[in-house]
Amino acid sequence: MVNAQFKLAPLPYAYNALEPAIDKETMEIHYTKHHQAYVTNLNAAVKGNAAEGKTLAELLTGVSAYPAVIRNNAGGHFNHSLFWQLMAPKPKPASAAFLKEITATFGSMEKFKTTFADSAAKRFGSGWAWLIVQNGKLKITTTANQDNPLMDVVAQKGAPILALDVWEHAYYLKYQNKRPDYITAWWTVVNWPEVERRYNEAVKK
Repeated sequence: MVNAQFKLAPLPYAYNALEPAIDKETMEIHYTKHHQAYVTNLNAAVKGNAAEGKTLAELLTGVSAYPAVIRNNAGGHFNHSLFWQLMAPKPKPASAAFLKEITATFGSMEKFKTTFADSAAKRFGSGWAWLIVQNGKLKITTTANQDNPLMDVVAQKGAPILALDVWEHAYYLKYQNKRPDYITAWWTVVNWPEVERRYNEAVKK
């Protein structure tokens, strides 16, 4: 699909770059099979109908007007594209300025992590945990399947600045059914400078 509307962007690091938190095999399968499938299926779903030519953002914010195949695959493409960027090998810690924002809302970084991790662990079935900016305020929320806070069909809308994939395919090879262990390990690869950049961008809007 050379002229496909949506494309799989290059992964910003090697498949093994996030080890031991995320193993090479999981990363390679997740990116080349799962994410690629969302891109392929989305391109097929928009071809020849009212969704063709729409940007990914336009599809998400007006997703209620489209069939489930577009909702699922547009969400899957957006969510994974964001997820890869929000992780990094040996990432820098959160800046003092962003830590202040986290503390003002949640009490401390540790309290934030505990609350976020609890929400992610308790998300029933497949889905995502999010830190969003909603009306200028930080908020933790979760969504089912490949939904996200940009969609007009979700209860809690906002600008996503941190995302965690809690579908079993994201962790099962290494962690089996131990989702909390995966979440704990994931904190070691969170790309805080990127989270803060997205926060600042969202607040300005």
